[in-house]
Amino acid sequence: MTYSVTVRDHMMIAHSLTGEAFGPAQRLHGATYVVDATFRAGSLDPDGVVVDIGRASDALRGILSVLSYRNLDDEPEFAGVNTTTERLCSVIAERLVQAVHADELGGGHLTGIVVTLRESHIAWASFEVDL
Repeated sequence: MTYSVTVRDHMMIAHSLTGEAFGPAQRLHGATYVVDATFRAGSLDPDGVVVDIGRASDALRGILSVLSYRNLDDEPEFAGVNTTTERLCSVIAERLVQAVHADELGGGHLTGIVVTLRESHIAWASFEVDL
């Protein structure tokens, strides 16, 4: 049995992608993502929750604020890599893992995190990490 709690936010970025496979996305363009962060646990904590929703929302908002309204092509941490939707999922997930390890979210018994970025109503990508 697994419990899950999901919090949602959004971010707006600009970027370009390198490689013929990306066609017109090789040119600078913008993207607005709806971002879902799902926290999983095999049991509830003593307070009966998977994670503190307010703290999880704050953590996600803080992570996204560093990325939002930026041209990711200009950010040193992304030099030489394509900032695909899949890669951005993993970046956000790893930052949430850091927040979990720093005990910033409450809970403490999480078993996994899934981050999903929705590019549109017909396309999205996810990254899942076990804790």
